[in-house]
Amino acid sequence: MLKTHSNPDPMHPGENAIDPILFREGMSRVVAAVHVVTTDGPAGRAGFTATAVTPVTDDPASLLVCVNAAGRTAQSLIANGVFCVNTLKADDVAIADAFAGRANLQGLDRFTVGQWDVLETGAPLLASSLAAFDCRLSDARLVATHYVIIGRIIAVRLGEAKPALVYKDRLYHEI
Repeated sequence: MLKTHSNPDPMHPGENAIDPILFREGMSRVVAAVHVVTTDGPAGRAGFTATAVTPVTDDPASLLVCVNAAGRTAQSLIANGVFCVNTLKADDVAIADAFAGRANLQGLDRFTVGQWDVLETGAPLLASSLAAFDCRLSDARLVATHYVIIGRIIAVRLGEAKPALVYKDRLYHEI
């Protein structure tokens, strides 16, 4: 059993900050769908694997994605102003690993895994995805180490209904 641990929070005197290791362990126990978020435009083609994706509202249709601010992909996504959220099916593990940096592929080489197309914005759409949400950037806010990105959904492509790829306990699972 893990022990709870907190430290004084310098941003909020009198409150404690949660230990980042404890937070990551807790979040590893939360089941999350696996997505590949892609972008293309003047700042270049890029993408990353994400579990921090959630709907915001259905009118206008929009969603939220979190991306590490230190990576090249975050800068490309913000500069391009467009992105596509591709929800992975259970047998897309190789694609998830490629875009998570686990397959020793960098930059455009990641797009050699899977078949790619585009919708309205020109952001890469994974042909095998369960669903693809083509978005225009409507807001980006830096929160600590990550950008919280909100995109207005411009187009949706529904793929074949198959089992989904999810992430829990630092492993992929099928649901």
